[in-house]
Amino acid sequence: MGHVAVARDVADALDLERVLWIPAGDPPHKHGPLTPGATRLEMVRAAAATDPRFEVSTLELDRPGPSYTIDTLRELRRALPDAELFLIVGTDQFASFATWREPAAVAELARLAVMDRAGDRAADVHPGVPVDDAVFVPVRRVDVSSTDVRACRRDGRDLGDSVPGAVRAIIERERLYSGP
Repeated sequence: MGHVAVARDVADALDLERVLWIPAGDPPHKHGPLTPGATRLEMVRAAAATDPRFEVSTLELDRPGPSYTIDTLRELRRALPDAELFLIVGTDQFASFATWREPAAVAELARLAVMDRAGDRAADVHPGVPVDDAVFVPVRRVDVSSTDVRACRRDGRDLGDSVPGAVRAIIERERLYSGP
């Protein structure tokens, strides 16, 4: 629910016609077991169905190898040469932006829309690369994370309203995150 809420906040604040959700195919920063791509895609589609501005792309799932943002943005720019692209990131991602693959090129291809959650003060974070074009968007603070969702499942607790109902059904059907 947190991803959906803040994506709506950014879409509203920037008057975006659409928000493209792109599940990572092979996220280079993730280690250990990963939920299968087809299942992650199904969950993203279920979450995106909550707002008509949300669309899902399989761009990264369809591309072999690690899913780097720069590669995705280059593909999007080729497909949408006249579109104004925003890359929505959290303050944690913004703070580590200098460590990304080709961060300057990322900032040239898309304007960073940094979610400024209440109390995070994203504008005070300095990513170490020129991102003067970044826009800091106030979003609501939603105190639920994917780590919390996995912990609830692992501990046998109810997910409550932490995920959309359709996503909860997929998690339960696939018995995700309930292992040790």
